[in-house]
Parts: sequence; structure tokens; C-alpha cells
Amino acid sequence: MSAFDRRVDPEVREVRRLEVINGALGRRRWDGEAKARIVAESLAPGVVVSAVARRHDLRPQQLFAWRRQARQGRLALPAEDLAFVPVVAAAEAPPASARPAGLIEIALGTMIVRVPPEVDGRLLAKVLRAVKAAL
Repeated sequence: MSAFDRRVDPEVREVRRLEVINGALGRRRWDGEAKARIVAESLAPGVVVSAVARRHDLRPQQLFAWRRQARQGRLALPAEDLAFVPVVAAAEAPPASARPAGLIEIALGTMIVRVPPEVDGRLLAKVLRAVKAAL
């Protein structure tokens, strides 16, 4: 019997998954805080996004859409993921002779982030997310 025959044959009764959705519209409404908490959970290092989605009864596509909203600054992540860092505004770049060896300069739009070689990678990722959100 082919796959087509199983779909058309009314005698084959195979249910793989059955969901009962209660409520007037049959759709769940997620508030911004719940979305942000789930997105923050999915952004942790080593986490599998589809596993986080299953744990919260979401489709992975929905979680990826929320993550995209967070990257675009349309969804604020929980406060514990935010950190303040000192910002130094300079009218012009220091001369090349005054820069420390190994300094990395990252240009994002009109902003330049100068990164010393000893910076923590997690802190740098937070700073770059904050700068990107400010653009």
C-alpha cells in the first residue's frame, strides 16, 4: 500500500498526535514577558532551539520569529541579560601609535567599538547586541 492510499483510505486510522486547544479563538496569546523569557532561554550557549520550543509547546518557527524580533529590537529581553558598560565617546580616533597592540576595531553603522585583546567574549557579545539594537 502506497503512502497515497493510506491518506485516502478511510479504514486506516492512524493518529500520531492529537492536541486539544481550549478557548474561544483556539490561539494562545503570549505576553511580551513570557516571549522574552523563552527567547532568553533559547539564546543560552549550547541550547537547542527546537528543544526549547517543544518544552514550551511552540513550533520552532515561532521561536525563531521571536528571536528575530529580539535582534531587531522589537522584543526586549529580561533585565538579567542586560548589562551596563562604560561608553567613551571620542571625536576622532586616537593615533595609531597610541593604540595598544592587538586592539580590534568593529564598525557597526556609524559606531566603532574598540576591543582590547583581554576582553571577555560574553561581555563583548552583550555590548555588540546593545550597539546593534541602538542602530
